[in-house]
Amino acid sequence: MICCDIGNTTADIYEKDVCRKVLLSEFKPEVFIGEVWYVNVNQSIQDQLETLPNWYNIELLVEREKYYSTMGLDRIMVCEAIDDGVIVDAGSAITVDVMQGGVYQGGFIALGLRAAQEAYAKLSPALDMSFNFEVDLAKMAKNTPDALSIGFLAPLIEKIEGLGKPIYVSGGDARLLSRFFREAKVDENLIFTGMKKLIDKGAKC
Repeated sequence: MICCDIGNTTADIYEKDVCRKVLLSEFKPEVFIGEVWYVNVNQSIQDQLETLPNWYNIELLVEREKYYSTMGLDRIMVCEAIDDGVIVDAGSAITVDVMQGGVYQGGFIALGLRAAQEAYAKLSPALDMSFNFEVDLAKMAKNTPDALSIGFLAPLIEKIEGLGKPIYVSGGDARLLSRFFREAKVDENLIFTGMKKLIDKGAKC
């Protein structure tokens, strides 16, 4: 069985505990042999996927009533991976969700790290600079990069740690963001863990 997470520019393919990334310009779903379960946010490729008999939309297995109606499927998958904890998915946006006893408790969405930096740059050319990921969030800043970093990251980290649950960090910027938590487990393949759990659950029904 293969799991596939299809985005706007790349497809992440998870097979035999190994994840590989393929540019959509080079992605050919018709060549895959065997059962493929997928998450797809790219509508331009959806029609093709629906014509392939071995490609299965994992949304068919989701109990949508457990989540709110507009919640993204990729976000639901990382929630399905964890029974108890705070799931931080650090991608284009930073999504934070809380699970307790396998039940979704709610969450929030913040700008992703790159999006936040770009937002500051749009306010003023003087703010067009990268965050300092070595900054001490407990101190007051004495330069602009640190001031931007603390201003964006400190409230976010404090809010997440204040939820008082184990923290799981996934997504492309997982390792950058995780360094600011006192304790956190980094799992960049958390979406695939959620997909596999859901598939296994569906197979037992």
